[in-house]
Amino acid sequence: MLPRTDYDTLVVTSPGLEDVTQRELAALGVTPSARAEPGIIPVCVPQRTLYTMNLHLRTASRITVLGANFRARTFAELERRAKAVPWDEWLRNDTRVRLRVTCRKSRLYHSDAVAERVAGAIAARTRALVSADNSADDDDPSAQQLILVRLLRDDCTIRIDTSGAHLHRRGYRQAVAKAPLRETLAAAMLLAAKWNIGAPLIDPFCGSGSIAIEAALLARNIAPGIRREFAFMNWPTFDSSAWSATLEHARTHERNAAPAPIIAADRDEGAIEATRANAQRAGVLADIDARCQPLSALEPPATPGWLVSNPPYGVRVGERHRLRDLYAVIGRLSRERLRDWHIALLSAHPELDAQLALPLVETFRTTNGGLNVRLVSRVPLEPPAGGATAATISR
Repeated sequence: MLPRTDYDTLVVTSPGLEDVTQRELAALGVTPSARAEPGIIPVCVPQRTLYTMNLHLRTASRITVLGANFRARTFAELERRAKAVPWDEWLRNDTRVRLRVTCRKSRLYHSDAVAERVAGAIAARTRALVSADNSADDDDPSAQQLILVRLLRDDCTIRIDTSGAHLHRRGYRQAVAKAPLRETLAAAMLLAAKWNIGAPLIDPFCGSGSIAIEAALLARNIAPGIRREFAFMNWPTFDSSAWSATLEHARTHERNAAPAPIIAADRDEGAIEATRANAQRAGVLADIDARCQPLSALEPPATPGWLVSNPPYGVRVGERHRLRDLYAVIGRLSRERLRDWHIALLSAHPELDAQLALPLVETFRTTNGGLNVRLVSRVPLEPPAGGATAATISR
């Protein structure tokens, strides 16, 4: 079976990161087919570009393609139209399928009943193994293929996931420190801060190392999906030779080493051990200088660069008051030791930002661990010259 010429595709990202993800798409030669909505960027691409986007996009969460769109006011109508969907284009007879159904403002409002009807339609067309459990996690390891069914005002849209596990699951982060930062958000921070890969980078609150590891992958031009598998690899239309060529192209453009120091520091020895273990799995341990030290001991390289970090927010009652001194120290070090450095911090509380006493600009707003956060930055008057920014080398 031959793949379609083009797929009506949605690139899913965290709300607030659309601009960053669109810049990544532009670097891959992909332009939106319609205006972006919160967390969603529509594109129309051939199947091989689906491979490329899954492999290279650092800030996307998931990529889905349109399977069908139709009106359904009754279960009989839903069943009839769902049976006409070319399920065998995406499902082998032994594929394990998971359905996720949402219903809003529709006559068919019971999501479990909708899932049962769609599962029956798939069974009528293929011998795929379908789970109609609508409560299972999207990253359920027992499923090879996620199918998303959405009913909105009696309009049924069926989308086929191309990614498998969420794209932030690069495969390297198994050791986790407290409050881990998603890999996609770490990459978005670096891209939005316009980090120059030829300049040093410091994360003084590295946790399990997401920012430093994503920085090393960027600096070495290693595709974030190079060490994982994707749902499209199980499709009957999967082109293994095109995928092999896509992988080979990515590998031939990798750099042997990061061109500038990448420093990951934390006062917690467990965090540094996690950072080293994760960096080892990512293949970038040699590119990261992991240090167990408090913020006050920070000694930056002589060459100006970027400090990009996710400092503590103070979620529990009373914590924010104790963190004011920490943020004051960050601000003082930025003024005294990092005068010519870019500073980019993920922030949850303006009152803590005020303790920095720095001129800050907001770059984006999104969520992290269920909290509303924003990236705030200080740009030096004379930024470091030369080199390529991370945003220009995503492929």
